[in-house]
Amino acid sequence: MPTLHRHEEEKFFINAEGRKESVPSIHDPPTKELSVVVPSYNEEDRLPFMMDEALDYLEKRQKRDPSFTYEVIVVDDGSKDQTTKVAMKYCKKYGSDKVRVLSLVKNRGKGGAVRMGVFSSRGRKILMADADGATKFPDIEKVEEENVSLNNNSLICIPVQNQMAISCGSRAHLEKDSIAKRSYFRTLLMYGFHFLVWFLCVKEIRDTQCGFKLLTREAALRTFSTLHIERWAFDVELLYIAQRLRIPIAEVAVNWTEIEGSKLVPFWSWLQMGRDLLFIRLRYMTGAWQLE
Repeated sequence: MPTLHRHEEEKFFINAEGRKESVPSIHDPPTKELSVVVPSYNEEDRLPFMMDEALDYLEKRQKRDPSFTYEVIVVDDGSKDQTTKVAMKYCKKYGSDKVRVLSLVKNRGKGGAVRMGVFSSRGRKILMADADGATKFPDIEKVEEENVSLNNNSLICIPVQNQMAISCGSRAHLEKDSIAKRSYFRTLLMYGFHFLVWFLCVKEIRDTQCGFKLLTREAALRTFSTLHIERWAFDVELLYIAQRLRIPIAEVAVNWTEIEGSKLVPFWSWLQMGRDLLFIRLRYMTGAWQLE
């Protein structure tokens, strides 16, 4: 089983007044309706667009429904630029109860950053959202509706899985348009990766890599407690674990626009993800990795 190691500096976050506060734990009872975890690595340029859109939506929603509470957790994954400084501006503007910045001592990878944010969250539901703002934030309502539907169905069919559901944003409906804009080589890599995902790990979800996923708190605790992969393929292991634990999963079409500045390096990133997919399948099959 994996362990969550925190450096001493990662056990605290800096509040809007500049003082240290201990990070909360996912093992504690939830005190917010929604936690938004935003993994960020060298995102000083793209993060403001995403934060402006997200906080504008969340603030308006809270005004419509005062019982709705939220927090946004920006996880700076060992950035070399001013990502933390940019994120702290929002903390000071909205208050540290709504915006928190967790700065990691060294780069862990997207999966590692998301895991740290999830384990520091206070929400009854937890949303993973990319820092580039490629997915329109109001689409959260679509994934929420599907999440509630899954949860209700699980209560009827499988009582032991109370409050367990994952709804994934999906770009599969945009695949034809995206292929027309890609080179033949990148299209080949994409299809090769999709085949490996289907063949080795996850058969029911067409787009495992969209960074817009909503989990109930219990589902997040169960899956991320078992998660080993910390780089790009962590989404696949997350869904593989969920399938093995029979957690209900749904795929929801979302609006998505490609934003310049991606950290994904076409050939080497796909090669690394392909290796990780083999690790996922072989290590769970041999018992080297076990489910909690």
